[in-house]
Amino acid sequence: MPHPRPPRPPQTLAYRFIAFLVHRIGYGLWKYDWRGQENLPAKGGFIAAANHVTEIDPIALAHFVHANGYEPRILAKRAIFDSPVGFALRWTNMIPVDRGTKAAAQSLADAGKLLGDGAAVVILPEGTLTRDPDLWPMVGKTGMARMALASQLPVIPIAVWGAHRTLPRYGRRPSLFPRKNVVVSAGRAVDLSDLYDRPADGATLAEATERVMAAITSELAGIRGGEPPKHRFDLRKHPEYEAKRTDYPPVERP
Repeated sequence: MPHPRPPRPPQTLAYRFIAFLVHRIGYGLWKYDWRGQENLPAKGGFIAAANHVTEIDPIALAHFVHANGYEPRILAKRAIFDSPVGFALRWTNMIPVDRGTKAAAQSLADAGKLLGDGAAVVILPEGTLTRDPDLWPMVGKTGMARMALASQLPVIPIAVWGAHRTLPRYGRRPSLFPRKNVVVSAGRAVDLSDLYDRPADGATLAEATERVMAAITSELAGIRGGEPPKHRFDLRKHPEYEAKRTDYPPVERP
């Protein structure tokens, strides 16, 4: 039985053109295995929270969300909007984030305003590519939790796996042929309802963030068939991993 799709907001010609390109690029690069579409809300907006292994994960995410009837609004760092591909982000109403500044809070507020109109705000809670040596999700940042608790709308955990075989983490040379298998799996909405009436302090935000990261990790474990680490990698405790590289020094997990 096909998954019911919500009515889409009006689309501009530019939006339809970019969506067409994303679909063609996605199908050209990958053989998809989409799972869990029944967990996407049949109406209203939601927050799609996903893991982040490679720079091209957002293409697979946007394709999955759009093909299931929602308009993806991806939070992306400001530098990408100022790059040669920035026009595509502007035409499709993606949301720039000035990371590490007070303006980041405004970006989240802007994203929250879109959640009631059939749009899905796609956010990568780790805030950067995972530095976990085995590519498992790291400790997440709390911006996603702040948005989720303020909006009280569903948070759908999504795991993406396989796009890194086309372009490795921080890689420069894509492997285009043959097409790689990419799995995108959506889980059930994360229950945060008991946190709605609590003060949005550090403890509450950390609790909400960890619940979402645990759900994403569980989805990813289902795809990979492996056992995730007992302790999530925390970039704050390993500043030597901050550099953009694909080979990292060994790390001792607590």
